Amino acid sequence: MARNSLDLDKAPGDTRVVVAMSGGVDSSVTAALLKEQGYDVVGVTLQLYDHGVAVGKSGACCAGQDIEDARQVAERLAIPHYVLDYESRFRTEVMDSFADAYARGETPVPCIACNRTVKFRDLLRTARELGAEALATGHYVQRVLGAAGPELHRGADPARDQSYFLFGTTSEQLDYLRFPLGHLPKSETRALAERFGLPVAEKPDSQDICFVPGGDYAAVVQKLRPEAIESGEIVDLEGRVVGRHDGIVHFTVGQRRGLALGERTGPDNDPLYVVKLEPEKRRVVVGPRSALGRSEAALYDMNWIGPHLDGWLPVQVRVRSSQALRPAEIELSGEAATVRFTEPEIGVSPGQACVVYDAATGSRVLGGGFIRRFPS
Repeated sequence: MARNSLDLDKAPGDTRVVVAMSGGVDSSVTAALLKEQGYDVVGVTLQLYDHGVAVGKSGACCAGQDIEDARQVAERLAIPHYVLDYESRFRTEVMDSFADAYARGETPVPCIACNRTVKFRDLLRTARELGAEALATGHYVQRVLGAAGPELHRGADPARDQSYFLFGTTSEQLDYLRFPLGHLPKSETRALAERFGLPVAEKPDSQDICFVPGGDYAAVVQKLRPEAIESGEIVDLEGRVVGRHDGIVHFTVGQRRGLALGERTGPDNDPLYVVKLEPEKRRVVVGPRSALGRSEAALYDMNWIGPHLDGWLPVQVRVRSSQALRPAEIELSGEAATVRFTEPEIGVSPGQACVVYDAATGSRVLGGGFIRRFPS
């Protein structure tokens, strides 16, 4: 039998696919496409956070309105739909880790933690228990069959590519996952939503982290870890006090705005940036932009899905989700790695992810890890 569109040796009607339905347009179109192709589609929505009044917002990936939107789409498509209560595991794996990281002076990326734990670990397990052959999501990444098996590649639309947030996907998970929208631009996804008559066709994309109302990270950290909000000094590279702050959780490496500094006199009045955070001393260290440049970064908690390495490998990397790829080289050492940048990299922030792509095209995700704190 010829393989179906999901690269499985079954007729679509005999192939059950669980679709992770967030209530947004992307996952809704994913479900509609697979339903149209004749697959046995089951929609699953995760309740991750106490929505409504507690969140104080709508339009986030785990708000109550999103669950209702997902339910309406499932009814429109005439597919089964389940809402799973993952609140406790989300609190432990994502929210608590987020707060702890900020308290350590790091800049975490909770969407990566969510994908690695409650979505691609726990939800994947649930999909198997439901008898599904695959778990499909609305992420803008591509699963490409290579000589050694499935590879993870960037989404075809550079403006929508989400590969940075999925670097933690393992080879075993990639065998089971499918990304039907990875080859599409967002405009075509919207057009498909209109064609399918989905009630979310014009729903705007969520912009904030689902449990961070209005982007106020410090307020969330203060609620979860009130002891982490302690005032302290802002010092320059020589240790001179130049101001005070209301908690290091308000700052990240490379930040310029929000620095409450005293009046500066003399010829050296160039803008100052956050160069380093010292949580043990409750200090924010500032300096000129030139002090932000880093020639290398040490990574931990590595996930590697590229070829076997023996020594240094030329690659391209991204240390922030929105930045362009940069040339570098990487050397692995167990679950750790060292990345050397071809040119000094500005704004390398501990806790952020460094995602690694192939050197030739920058399309294939080879893996990645999290940036360690800099030595004091």
